[in-house]
Amino acid sequence: MSLQFTIEYPLERHGYVAEFRQPGNLARVVHAAEEAGFGAIAFSEHPAPSRKWLESGGHHTFDSVAALGFCAAASTRLRLITNLLVLPYRNPWLNAKAMATLDQLSAGRLIAIAGTGYLKSEFAALGVDFEERNALFDEAVELITRAWSGEPVTFEGRHFTAREQQLQPPPVQPHVPLWIGGNSKLSRRRVAKYGYGWAPMLGRGGPANSALRTAALNSVDELAAAIDEVHADLRRNNRDIETIDVQVEAPGETAAGGVPELGRHLDELGALAEAGVTWSLVHLPGASVEAALDAIRHYGEQVISVFDAEGR
Repeated sequence: MSLQFTIEYPLERHGYVAEFRQPGNLARVVHAAEEAGFGAIAFSEHPAPSRKWLESGGHHTFDSVAALGFCAAASTRLRLITNLLVLPYRNPWLNAKAMATLDQLSAGRLIAIAGTGYLKSEFAALGVDFEERNALFDEAVELITRAWSGEPVTFEGRHFTAREQQLQPPPVQPHVPLWIGGNSKLSRRRVAKYGYGWAPMLGRGGPANSALRTAALNSVDELAAAIDEVHADLRRNNRDIETIDVQVEAPGETAAGGVPELGRHLDELGALAEAGVTWSLVHLPGASVEAALDAIRHYGEQVISVFDAEGR
């Protein structure tokens, strides 16, 4: 079994400190991640979080595409992941242009995880109708993939009209990997129809966290059954299941000085890989940048090297 690992960069989440905002420290994390064997770095997206949401456990972020552009310049092989980009927040031409530019300037390292979004207050602040989010998402995917061809596009959107508009330069990758975020059956159908990956939330959603507005996946067994459903839908659509990635969060956050309960952690990651997971998203300790760097080094030595050596 193969498993690759993504770092989600910490920024004002659960007590993260201001030094994570400094460009030199982001560069240090990027370099350490490459040396430790991580496959990607990711940034989430919340351009206009409300105080209520922040006080209930939400967090601030960088602009994901802008931050990943910085990471592209500071790295040589890390994949660059939007985790996740809320497509309805912007005109799809703007999303297409930003991501095409990132893919060009990173020599083809973009992985675009996209979702519909769930925070009503953020939609209101951005002037987007929350009830239109699913229609806007599907429209955006269609327009973006057509625009990425580099050919002129004519498209009648819900709130825009394109007449032979053209996006140049297009992405380096002929097919930028588009992964769909969310636990719902609709998200899974989107993966089977046009996605190249799925990014569900294990142990979150449903009654446990209704604010996420998505179904619950509370166990690895439930996740495995859902992945099997995705694979069955892919086969019905005459698509190759080997081309589809699945990313979920690693079980628990890393810690400076070593991974707590290392044996259990490795077993849990192995169970995820057995279920069909191909990427694991790792959260770093946020007490300091030095603690995060120490955790990266230990995670590479204790976890990533094991999966590389044993093919777990």
